[in-house]
Amino acid sequence: MSTPAEFSKEQQAYLQGLVMGADVARKVRGLPLLSGSAASAGTSIQIGAHSEAPIVGHLPKIHAEAQRRFESQGKKLVAEEIAKRDKDGLEMWSEIAARSENNEFPKGTDIFMTKFHGLFFVAPAQNSFMCRMRLPGGIIRSEQLAGAAEVADRFAGGFADVTTRANLQLREIGASNAMNVLVGLRELGIVTQGSGCDNIRNVTCSTLTGIDDLELIETLPLAKELHYHILHKRELYGLPRKFNIAFDGSGRISSLAETNDISFHAVRVEATQGDPTLSEGIYFLLGLGGITGHGDFARTTGVLVEPSKCVAVCEAILRVFIQHGNRTDRKKARLKYVLDEWGFEKFLGEVEKEFGQPLRNVEQSKFTQPNHIERWAHVGIHPQKQSGMSYVGVVLPVGRMTSDQMRGIAKIASNHASGQIRLTVWQNLLITDIPNEKLSSVENDLKRLGLECDASSVRAGLVACTGNTGCKFAASNTKGQAMILAEYLESRFDLDQPINIHLTGCHHSCAQHAIGDIGLIATKVAVTINDEEEMVDGYHILVGGRTGIDPKIGTKIFDSVVFDEVPSRVATLIQYYFDNRQANESFAEFAARATWPELAVSR
Repeated sequence: MSTPAEFSKEQQAYLQGLVMGADVARKVRGLPLLSGSAASAGTSIQIGAHSEAPIVGHLPKIHAEAQRRFESQGKKLVAEEIAKRDKDGLEMWSEIAARSENNEFPKGTDIFMTKFHGLFFVAPAQNSFMCRMRLPGGIIRSEQLAGAAEVADRFAGGFADVTTRANLQLREIGASNAMNVLVGLRELGIVTQGSGCDNIRNVTCSTLTGIDDLELIETLPLAKELHYHILHKRELYGLPRKFNIAFDGSGRISSLAETNDISFHAVRVEATQGDPTLSEGIYFLLGLGGITGHGDFARTTGVLVEPSKCVAVCEAILRVFIQHGNRTDRKKARLKYVLDEWGFEKFLGEVEKEFGQPLRNVEQSKFTQPNHIERWAHVGIHPQKQSGMSYVGVVLPVGRMTSDQMRGIAKIASNHASGQIRLTVWQNLLITDIPNEKLSSVENDLKRLGLECDASSVRAGLVACTGNTGCKFAASNTKGQAMILAEYLESRFDLDQPINIHLTGCHHSCAQHAIGDIGLIATKVAVTINDEEEMVDGYHILVGGRTGIDPKIGTKIFDSVVFDEVPSRVATLIQYYFDNRQANESFAEFAARATWPELAVSR
């Protein structure tokens, strides 16, 4: 029999990884450890391998050449690009393990590079890590959610946040628990690799995929296919900047695909009108360049993509972006700015070269894109296309749930449904596949957890980013202030029509303030206190944002309002809506026809 000394380094690393994974799983379950420490082994548990020969250290050829191109023009790479050249983020597992063992946080550009594994050191907001997961399509099983609750209790802050990419984050993770969280999540089958840094973020799709009788096509299979394709392609990491991709099956709940760098909206071709290159059926209409924080939705290209070719088209687009995205100015490093500089014709021409065949540009008259969106189908009780089955959209105020609530939701999904839970881009979740006779039990169990499914509550429409309690960029405590705002409004209004209110802490617009019925973006406001000027929390207030077939960026009507005055200003807007709306008119419908000077006067 072989002894440990006879194993190769690779075999030893593999065995150490197995022991470490087993130890974390055992620690979560309260069992004794197999080794001295659950984070004592350091090994690179890498998904996939380099598919191109590197020419500069570890960098894949396509990235190294892109960096060289900018330098040959006399331009200086930003620090993040130099960090990616100096170190392979995917090979940092051992470093993370060593720091975790020594109770140390990363320093310098290692803070940036550690995000390759989903760990964000959020100082100075907090002296802790945040860990972001990858849940393609927002799907999580009940046993995974219950397991994540145990990880949160033992190694993090005892809660989780649902994000606007239908994803989960754990927060308040101490330095010594970094590896416990990473390996604990992997033991649950949850991936964190590539969920941060300059990588493709969680791939989203239609929340009701597979249970919506109005959708044109199921989109979860495509989200999962792309998810695994990304994980196994080394050159698809370390982009010029982060990248978002979404699929929308044109059903009842929007995936907000138009807010993504790449959007795929399902359309139907019913009559080819003699076009021999086009067959009847379902395609995806390609959109590019969405980034609402910079004032843009994804713009349609007129290109129709067969479902079987979506992943290949995505890779072609990504490869063009990798080669030509700005690596010298982080503020201009998103896909939108390549499109602004080149125009769509040139960009799509380069995509065709990478794709290896012509893209199909189709006149709009040859396809139809249905508008089935029900803006509040993600909250409340709704029938599924499966006979006798329903789903429940659960309200999670500002997207946060405690570990006890996570365990309770998991138990409800297991006891009364199929065990599947779906996170949404609206920071709430759905429990699906509930037999109709069990709906009352589900509602009662949710109430015992302190949760509800009432779409008309103010909290049902609240979306808020992390804020300055956990993000160094945020100018205010958005989650805390969102709850203050909700309490103020709920004491004054009984909403008969739900209203979306989005609060975001900075220009990154993680809460997508620009698409809310009412959107707030944080700022600092100068006020005079005791004859001295001080900077206090405040917000710019927008009205009338919307998504879907006819999206619109909200219009700013109040500028630099101190937070103490924000609740009354928002209440004034809602009262103006009540006083002037037509019968059963939603806030979105009212805002679309109202003139902004009138709303501004309402202050």
